[in-house]
Parts: sequence; C-alpha cells; structure tokens
Amino acid sequence: MSRRVLVVDDEKGVREALKQVLEFEEIEVQTCASGLDALQAYAEFRPHLVFLDVKMQGMDGLEVLKRLREQDAHAQVVMISGHGTIQTAVEATQLGAYDFLEKPLDTDRILLTLRNALQHVELAVENVRLRAEVEAQYEIVGSSKAIKAVIERIEKVAPTPARVLITGENGTGKELVARAIHDLSPRARGPFVEVNCAAIPAELIESELFGHIKGSFTGAVADRAGKFELADGGTLFLDEIGDMSLSAQAKVLRALQEGVISRVGSGKPLQVDVRVIAATNKTLEQEIAAGRFREDLLYRLNVVPIEVPPLRSRRNDIPQLIQHFSEQLCATGRTGLKPKEFEPGALKRLAAHDWPGNIRELRNAVERLLILTLGDVVTEEDVDRMVGDGGRTVAAGEAVAGGALLRAGTFEEFKQAAERAYLLAKLKEHDWNVSETARTLAMPRSNLYKKIERYRLAREN
Repeated sequence: MSRRVLVVDDEKGVREALKQVLEFEEIEVQTCASGLDALQAYAEFRPHLVFLDVKMQGMDGLEVLKRLREQDAHAQVVMISGHGTIQTAVEATQLGAYDFLEKPLDTDRILLTLRNALQHVELAVENVRLRAEVEAQYEIVGSSKAIKAVIERIEKVAPTPARVLITGENGTGKELVARAIHDLSPRARGPFVEVNCAAIPAELIESELFGHIKGSFTGAVADRAGKFELADGGTLFLDEIGDMSLSAQAKVLRALQEGVISRVGSGKPLQVDVRVIAATNKTLEQEIAAGRFREDLLYRLNVVPIEVPPLRSRRNDIPQLIQHFSEQLCATGRTGLKPKEFEPGALKRLAAHDWPGNIRELRNAVERLLILTLGDVVTEEDVDRMVGDGGRTVAAGEAVAGGALLRAGTFEEFKQAAERAYLLAKLKEHDWNVSETARTLAMPRSNLYKKIERYRLAREN
C-alpha cells in the first residue's frame, strides 16, 4: 500500500530532516509547523502515521494527540520531544500514543519505529478486513416474512441471558442464528464455542464437553479443558443436541442448573459462566417418548424456541441469497472465481427447486455454476444442465463416483468404489450426522467410523 506519514514540529530543521529520512524509504510525507495545521492536514491527508512534537507554540503536542484520537480512534501517533520526561511519556501513552522518541532523533530508531508502526497499521487493516469477511460469511440474508420473524426473535432474545433452542432441517442455517444471538448479546466479546454432538462418539462426548484429567482413561495423557471451560464468559453452542448420550445429558443438566462442572476423572467442581444455545433437526418430544432424550433437559434448554424455516418456504429469498453467495465467493480472491450475472430465467429455475439440503445445497449449486458456466452469464440452460431436474442437485461428487465405478479394473475394485460412493451419498443425505447415518444403514457406528477412515471420506467445505 502507499504509505503516508505526517510530520508535525515547529522546528523547520527537524521537519526537513525527518522528511528526508522518510522519503528515502519511499514514504509519502507531508509536514506541518503547528497543531492547528496538523488537525486540518490529518483530515485531508489521512496519514498512516504521525510524528508529533510535544512542545510547540500555541497548541502543544499532547492536546493535538488528544484531538487526533477523538477525530480518529485508530490514529497512530509517535511523540517526539527534546525535553522528554517519564511523566510526559506516560501521559502520551495514556492518550493513545504508539511510541515516544527523544531528541536528538536517531535515524536507526526512527526507522525501527516506522517499520513497527506501519506493520501495526497493516495488521489492524487486515484484522478489519478479516472481521468483515467473517461477518459476511455468517450474515443472515433474506427479506421474506419467515426470515424476518426469525431475525425479530433474535433481536429480542439476544440481549437477555435466556437459553435458546433452535430447530430446523439440516442446512437451514441454525449456526448462523446462534452466532447472531451471540454477536448481539452482552457476551459478544467473549468466546463462541461450537460442539457438534453428532460428530463426537458417545464415549468421548463427556470429555469433550467437560474436559478430563491426566490418566482418567486410556489416551488421556494430559489434563484438558472442556468446551464449557473454554466458553466461560461467552456462548456454548450445542449443535445436534438430540444426538447426545443420556449420561452426557445428565451432566449438561447439572451444569445448567448449578453453573458447575467437573472434569472426567476429577471430583473437583469448577464454576463456569456460560450461555448455552442448543440446536437440533429432530423433534425432541419424539426422542423423549422413545427414551433417548431427557424431558427435564428439554425444559432447561427450551426457554425461547426459534424455528428456522426451510428454503422451500422462503423462495422469495433465493435470488437475494444467490447474489450474496456470488459476491462472497468472488470477493475473497482465494477461490479465483469471477462474478457472473444470473439471467432472470436462471433465477426463476433456481427458485423453483425444493432444495432438500436448504441453504448449504444452494450455496454449493451457486459455486458450481460460477465454476462450470463458460460465459459471463449463467443461463436457464446452465441451471438445467448443472443443477438437475425435480429439485434435486446433482452433486459433483456423485459424477466423480460414477466415473470411478466405470474405471474399476476388477470386481473387488468395483465393489469398493460402489461402497464408497454409497456411504458418501448417505452421509451427505444426513448432513454428515454419523449417528443418524449409521442408524439408517442399520450399521454399528464404530463400523461406519472405520469405513469413513478407510475410504478417507471428508465433508466438503
């Protein structure tokens, strides 16, 4: 980036000397002889760094520093003085100065301070960019009545300490709702810790949630904090809570009731301050009737329910979501994708799909269209060819799997390729919920884990 530095000193010799040193480093420099001139120049020049003299006629440097920080809370200012004292340095630091240099100025020290300060500025800019990118990633997009009702409830419940139970089909954006509640809550500066209860084996879920001490079980080679401890002062998001084992449910219930946990293998109680948000794609009342979920835990979790609507019930949001995903995928620069226009006919075809995978499936379809469409415009024919008929998206992985079956050299290779393709399709169908997939296949969950490892199956981002 083009780096700009403002030098403020009432001594012409100091201004010229600093300007010469900085311009040698290819820095764009502007100088001022007074505090008032500096305040005006800052607003117009927008420097990345200011070298500011403490003792000046009229408005002194500390007053200028104070006003600069009021004008721009991120202003980077290095104070310089020929009469530096510890008290002055402390006061300047308290007012937000980045560093304090004494006259006569040493060239090496100036350059070191310059490099460090500009690096600090670049990191701050990058941090803002990444934060904006993350916020865009988790933005709730839509203007339909259904999604507006969800946003309205989020805004009402977020400032309170109430627990929330989020329900909805796979891929509807339950995590986005949880993050929005956290970001709008008084705990926003605290951690947001997510646990996918369906992805963790039952024998490890308690250790994952509550931590363990060394030697408490085979493989526990060191003390380890659990998710409840890590979320202290923030929010713990228990995704797919309906797949949690009954023994873990009992401990979660105690943690919610008393705000106390204990690590596996330890009787020592630990106080935690955690807001719990849970989510599930199951009907917990049916799970309770089947003896798989505790009724008292449901009452603890379900203080404020939020049901996230499926995409097929908010079709009017689909064009807006397509635009959002297109901008998101093309803006990062990491994907190498270029923006493309979607014809009205293409948007209409996409809006007509039922999208059983909901938001996640739509995003994958948009990415596929951006990658595979040849021109700069996505047409209705492109949608028909690459997204498929009847509301069912033809996944790229299925096409690859079909090719692998045809290329199999022996019958054994064919069987393995077929099994891999079948398991991958079933895992995707159940949103990689291993417990639910194993139950559907009537297969022990441990066997399914072994096959996932054997075939190196991995969830697509």
